[in-house]
Amino acid sequence: MANQSSLSEFLLLEFAKVQELQILHFLVFLVLYLATLTGNLLIISAVAFDHRLHTPMYLFLMNLAIQDLSTISVIMSKSMANSLFNTRNISYLGCVVQVLLLILFLSSDIYLLTVTAYDWYVAICNPLQYEMVMNKQDCIKMIAGVWLAGLLNGSFHAAGTFATPFCSNVVNQFFCEIPPILKLTCSDLNLPETGAVVFGTLLSLGCFVFVIITYVHIFISVLRIPSVQGRQKAFSTCLPHLIVFSTFIVTATFAYLKPTSDAPSNLNLTFTVLYSMLPPMMNPLIYSIRNKEIKLSISKLLSFSKHAFFGV
Repeated sequence: MANQSSLSEFLLLEFAKVQELQILHFLVFLVLYLATLTGNLLIISAVAFDHRLHTPMYLFLMNLAIQDLSTISVIMSKSMANSLFNTRNISYLGCVVQVLLLILFLSSDIYLLTVTAYDWYVAICNPLQYEMVMNKQDCIKMIAGVWLAGLLNGSFHAAGTFATPFCSNVVNQFFCEIPPILKLTCSDLNLPETGAVVFGTLLSLGCFVFVIITYVHIFISVLRIPSVQGRQKAFSTCLPHLIVFSTFIVTATFAYLKPTSDAPSNLNLTFTVLYSMLPPMMNPLIYSIRNKEIKLSISKLLSFSKHAFFGV
C-alpha cells in the first residue's frame, strides 16, 4: 500500500523478466526511435533552411514534426533506459512531467492537424483569398495558439491525475499513461481528472467534427475540378491527412475512454502504440513521400551535408 504523501516513484510495465529480452526490447525501440528521429529531423531541417518552404503548409508540417519527435521522445526515452539498465522505476515527479508533456504534444498534434485542414480548405475552396487569410502573422498566431492550448490541456490533465492519493504504484503500461494511473487511486471517482477528460474529449470531438465538415467542402470543390490530374493531386494531398487524423482520434479516444483492466493486456498495448508511437513514425513518410518540394529540399540538404563533411 502506498499513499501520495509517501509515494516517491512508480513501477512501469516490463516487457520481459529476462535481461537478454530486455536488451532486445531496448534495441528494437532504439531502431524505431532513430528512424523516427531521422525522418522528423529531415523535415524540420528541410523547412527551416529552405526559404521557399516558408509557407503556411510547410510551417505547420515542421511544427507537426517537432511535436511528433517530442511525443516519441517522451514515451521511449524512459522505457529504453529502464530496459537497458534492467529497472522499471520512474520518479513521482518524472511521472507527472511525462503525463504533462505527453498530453501537451498529443493534444497539440490534434489541434495542429485541425489547423492544417483549415489551411487546405482555404487553399482549395477560396484560393483568391488564401494570401490574405493565411498570412505569415496569422499562421504564427495559430501555431502559438496550438501550443498554448496543448499546454493548458496537459496542465489540466497532470493536475487532475495526481490530485488524489494512490493506493498502489504499479502502472500497467510501459510509460505514465493516465488511465492505468487512475486505476491506482484510492478513490473510485476522481472529479478533477474526470472534468479534464470531459473537457479534452469535447475539444477533440469539436476538432474532429470541424475537420469532417471542412473535408466535405474540400471534396465538393475537388470534384468540380475539370482536370482528372488536378483531382488526383488534390485527393493525394488531402486523404493521407484525413486518414492519419481519423486514426489518431479514434485510437486515442478508445485508449482513454474505454474501461481499464487491472492487469496488462495486449489490446491496451496495441491501441497505445497506434495512437502514441505509430503516427510519429509514419507522418514523415505520409507527408513527404509524395511532396516534390520536400523531397527536393531534403536532397539538396543531404548533398550539402555530404560536401561539407566529406568534401565530395
